[in-house]
Amino acid sequence: MSAPRRAFARLFSFFRKPPLDADLEAEIAAHIELATQQNIERGLTPVEARRQALVRFGGMDLVKDQHREARGLMKLDIFLQDLRYTIRSLSRDRGFTLIAILLLALGIGANIAVFSVVNNLLLRPLPFPDSDKLVWIAPPPTKCGLSCATYSTDAYDEFRTYSRSYQDVTGYFAFSTPGNLALNLGGAPIPATSIDVIANFFNVLGVQPAMGRLFRPEDGKNGAAPVIVISDAWWRRQFNADPNIVGKAFDMNGQQTTVIGVLPPTFDFGAVFSPGAKIDALTPLNLYGPPRDWGNIITMIGRLKPGVTLGQAVPDAAAAATHMCWNNKQPQSCGSYAEKNGEGGVVPVSLKSYISGKLRRSLVVLWSAVGGVLLIACVNLSNLLLARAAARTKEFAMRTALGASRLRIVRQLLTESLVLSGAGAICGLALAATLIAWLRHQQALALPLVSLLHLDGAALGWTVLIAIVAAGLFGLLPGLRMASGNLQDSLKDSGAGSGQGRKHERLRSILVVTEVALACVLLVGAGLLLRSFVRVLDVDMGFQPQHAAAVNVDYDDSVPNDKTGALSAARRGVIFQQVINRISAIPGVQAAGISDYLPLGQNRAWGLPWPKGVKQPDNIHGSPLVYVITPGYMRAMGTGIQGRDLTWDDGPKSQAVVLINRSFAKFLDNYAHWPNHSAVGQMLNDGSGLLIVGVVDDVHEESAEGDAGWQIYYSAMQSGPNGAQLVIRSTLPPAVLASTVLRTLREINPKQAMAEFRPIQSLVDHANSPRQFFMLLAASFAGLGLLLAAIGIYGVISYGVTQRTQEIGIRMALGATMATVQRSVLAKTLRLAIIGIAAGAAASLLVSRAIAALLFDTAPTDPIAFAATVILIGFVALLAGYIPARRASRINPMVALRNN
Repeated sequence: MSAPRRAFARLFSFFRKPPLDADLEAEIAAHIELATQQNIERGLTPVEARRQALVRFGGMDLVKDQHREARGLMKLDIFLQDLRYTIRSLSRDRGFTLIAILLLALGIGANIAVFSVVNNLLLRPLPFPDSDKLVWIAPPPTKCGLSCATYSTDAYDEFRTYSRSYQDVTGYFAFSTPGNLALNLGGAPIPATSIDVIANFFNVLGVQPAMGRLFRPEDGKNGAAPVIVISDAWWRRQFNADPNIVGKAFDMNGQQTTVIGVLPPTFDFGAVFSPGAKIDALTPLNLYGPPRDWGNIITMIGRLKPGVTLGQAVPDAAAAATHMCWNNKQPQSCGSYAEKNGEGGVVPVSLKSYISGKLRRSLVVLWSAVGGVLLIACVNLSNLLLARAAARTKEFAMRTALGASRLRIVRQLLTESLVLSGAGAICGLALAATLIAWLRHQQALALPLVSLLHLDGAALGWTVLIAIVAAGLFGLLPGLRMASGNLQDSLKDSGAGSGQGRKHERLRSILVVTEVALACVLLVGAGLLLRSFVRVLDVDMGFQPQHAAAVNVDYDDSVPNDKTGALSAARRGVIFQQVINRISAIPGVQAAGISDYLPLGQNRAWGLPWPKGVKQPDNIHGSPLVYVITPGYMRAMGTGIQGRDLTWDDGPKSQAVVLINRSFAKFLDNYAHWPNHSAVGQMLNDGSGLLIVGVVDDVHEESAEGDAGWQIYYSAMQSGPNGAQLVIRSTLPPAVLASTVLRTLREINPKQAMAEFRPIQSLVDHANSPRQFFMLLAASFAGLGLLLAAIGIYGVISYGVTQRTQEIGIRMALGATMATVQRSVLAKTLRLAIIGIAAGAAASLLVSRAIAALLFDTAPTDPIAFAATVILIGFVALLAGYIPARRASRINPMVALRNN
């Protein structure tokens, strides 16, 4: 018989055991009956004839076992026997079973959740076809923010023309503001956020619509009918998942706009390109309309041709950069994007790396931390299994005496471990699913791809893997330990497993020391991250986010036949002054002002204004970030001013004035050498002339962790803002003030949308959310590790007290006091804790250096973090040891001696 047929026959026999066993019984009975009949014919009595037939046949059970082994799957049979025995055994010890499953569920569940995050951000490809071919094309970061990380429309066209490595190149408008889309369904307009994208955006990414169609080249040309593609989330939330939405037109920003498509649920623009932002719709960008003269406004994303590598695309981009012009009407701007003196340049990087590469180190640290938690849980469970195995010493000794091999004993214990680990993995999977669902809906979390988190096949495979590994980690050591025990000693012990329990005490102590050391490492790491986060919160942001909130203001400053923009500027000044005066009159409002951009959000630059009469060196790079503001904005933000604030008299026909920040003033003074190093009253040249009327505090415009760059503030009556964010400082909570402010804005402008009233503190929280997220998770894992270590200490000390009950009773009978007994138990507790802390502190020194890049203004050897860890672990260890110590001191000597 061939091997495949033999394997099939065995598998077939395994599932037909009852009828095959019945056939075997009948065949054996027939054989015995025939042998008996032959013996009778030889003259033996029926009884003797049957006896000799049975003797000649041999052991019937042995024959049956040999037959079953020959026909079926013996190893699987043995495993099922072990499995049934395991289930019966664990069901009898429900307390131990529940504790073991809970420990494993916490450890495995946390591992699955973190793996899903790591897989989503680092391992899994982006949710686009052939996403490894997508590249982000941008120059290295500079001081001038988004304006130096984007390209003009002319530069975009020339890059597409001269580059040879790409199937196509696309991009989107980088300066869209939240709430820039007003949907009018009757009543107050409904705010939404849209992004202008180049018409080939979806084609380059490889996105297909769930309904309708996506943009065509003609949708982004002059005179094209307004069209829009909406996200799946907005379609469901705002339009109740209308299946007939495609082709319908709605009043959006005052014009009838047709919905031509709905994006698939797997595409979330904010999750990929703007973490933490909720993007409701996308509209086609008209490259040949007004944006042609707006300067650097476009990001660039390319799809490499088949066979072209990123390494080949880099020199190709550098060559194309020499042909790129900021404005084709200005020949001197051609080549301005090329690398010069090691700065600037057009650099393609993997889109995946651009989106999540900065988080790689943090995610690896987090993954290591959660692995440490699982390791502590396994060590703890190994300790529990040793205690349980010690109580079963006589059972295993009896089974060995009856013929069970040591391998069979180990296999039985490993089966128990697999069952526990499997149950823990199932519960952990449910816990992970809950955590992932919660994370997926944290819109304020500035982490990419969070909304796309889900449990996939890789997560399920990881669950199976860690369940098997965990079972081996916590089950193998107790199994080997029990299998190596002495059979005679076990059978001669007076107590069930008492001798083996004493032998196991040292091993269990070593395991507890390991738990404490691992918990120490986790706590030190979490402490360093917590200290860093506190230092981030202590950074002077240059403004006071408390008691301030912002709301988007809709306004119309257009004036027919306004060729110079002066009429629009004057009209804008009247509108803004009316808004601020009305809002300032609301009880509880302390200050109000308007800016087109807020800190920690989008930004842009308009070039580098230079002191009049001072020659500008050629090697100066970077530009100040530009904000267009009204009077009162600085006071509303809580930003200090040296000199004067802007006033309503700084209009379109008066001297152009600006405010600059301290860092920019100090930089300019290095070249201008102003009297008394004061920039107030000095002139800057930007083609006309700018009078510096005030110097303001440095504002952290991108993050609390980076240095404040250069900033310049123009008057909203002299320069065109890109939107209007009304900032209000008030003694009232934003939730109380919101309705009054929105009602007032609607009285001024009935077309005012129902905008969101956002606390300024939320901007800071959003910027700090990635660090806060990693810090909270690390702290949670460290706390869980400490709890598991405390349980381990309690278990070992409590078990030791139980084993030494007679000894303690004798000592107390001979005069030992309750305090002496407690000190003895607590001394052992501290001894274990001190050894674990010493080992953990040494390991923490190495780990802290490995995470040094994640720390902010905190030394890897921060003494406070290390001291707090030592104190915390020592306190928890004493608390864990106090309960057994108190129980030991209350042992009745007479009862203990009588039991002995």
